[in-house]
Formats: sequence, structure tokens, C-alpha cells
Amino acid sequence: MRLALLSDQHGNDVAFRAVVEDVQRIGADALVCLGDAVQGGAQPAETLERLMALDCPTVLGNADAFLFGADVAEETTPEQAEVRAWTLEQIGAAGIERLRSFQPTVELELEGHTVLCCHGSPRSYDDILLPESEGALDPWLADTDLIAGGHTHRQWTRRIGEALFVNPGSVGLAYDHHRPRDEIRFVPVAEYALVFVDAAGPAVEFRRVGYNIEELREAVLASGRPHREDHLAMYEP
Repeated sequence: MRLALLSDQHGNDVAFRAVVEDVQRIGADALVCLGDAVQGGAQPAETLERLMALDCPTVLGNADAFLFGADVAEETTPEQAEVRAWTLEQIGAAGIERLRSFQPTVELELEGHTVLCCHGSPRSYDDILLPESEGALDPWLADTDLIAGGHTHRQWTRRIGEALFVNPGSVGLAYDHHRPRDEIRFVPVAEYALVFVDAAGPAVEFRRVGYNIEELREAVLASGRPHREDHLAMYEP
């Protein structure tokens, strides 16, 4: 079986469409979204509609929870608060109810293997797991063959005990994690992962799909999103 894992669209529907088209071209038996679907970008309503059309299990991310007022670890800047208010206007009451339907974790059984999907970790959407993290997943390893999480916008995988952890990266806000933080720029590449599950266990293929940055720029400029020029300045020229 092929399981498509995608995460962190952050309201970039141009990138999200590119991923969905790639998944449809390759083919997948199941698809899970690991959260942070709409907040931040200029196309929150379009992104949410595309996600709902997929009718796939969706995990609640910290940015999703931020929209309907739940506690999150990250401190809110005035700019983020303005974008939040605008995003709420775009998705409306029906969109908020859709976000509230997202689940803290999603568990799947594929070919006799247990897959546990989360955003940060199975404990909290705010947890940050990196390749060098140790011990953070220990409580969930005994009964799980694969744990999938997003949040860090970083594609990586590691075997931990008998389980495999995989982070598919970010659909909407991919960047080079090895650049200094004050030099970070988003790149027009949408990241996701395909997990192949058979009797031998899971294997991971990371996918990176290019998208049209000019189309995104036009969408941002036409959107009415607060601070849209600053948002565009975060992308590679």
C-alpha cells in the first residue's frame, strides 16, 4: 500500500494543488494531512476547500488551533494576530467548524502495520522533534510501526527502536534548514512523503514538487492579506 503524508500547507494553495496533482499522478491508497493547513498564507479558504475535497483524515496542528483560540506555545506577534483575523474572515464560521473537526492524532492499520499520525508529537502539537531528538517518542513505540509528524517543515526519517518516524516536510513553506535564521527564504517547492507499506515493513520516499512562484505572487498580491509584501519578501527572488 502507498500512504501519502502531507503537512503544513499554511494557506499556500498553489503549492497544495501541485502536491495533490503529483499524488494523483503517482497513485496512493490512503492520504493523511498532518496539520497546519490554512493559517499564514494568502489562500486559506482555497486551501481548506481543497483539503475537504480530499476527504482524508486530518490532524490538528498548532496553527489550526491558533485560529480558534486554543493555547499554543508560540508567542503571537501583532502581525500574526492581524493575519489571523483576516484568515478567520476568509474561512468563515463553517471553516472554523471544519478546523475543530481535525483530530489530535490519527491511527491507521495498513497491511497489518500500525501508523500513528500527529503534528508535533502524539502528546502535543507544539512538540518539536528533530533527527537528533532522543527519548521523546519512547511512550508510543511499543505498539506502533510508524509514527508520522510534521510541524518542523523538515523532511527526515529515523528508525527508533522497532518503529520508523517520518516527517514529510512542508507543502507550503519549504526552506533550507542549513541557512542562518536571518537568511532563511522560502523556496517554490512543495514537500511531502510517500510511505510504502508491505509485509517487510514501511519504507519512505520523500517528494519535492516545484510550483509556479509567479502564480503565488499574483495570488498573494490580490488576496488582501495583511503584510502581503512582507510575506512575499520571505520567498526566494
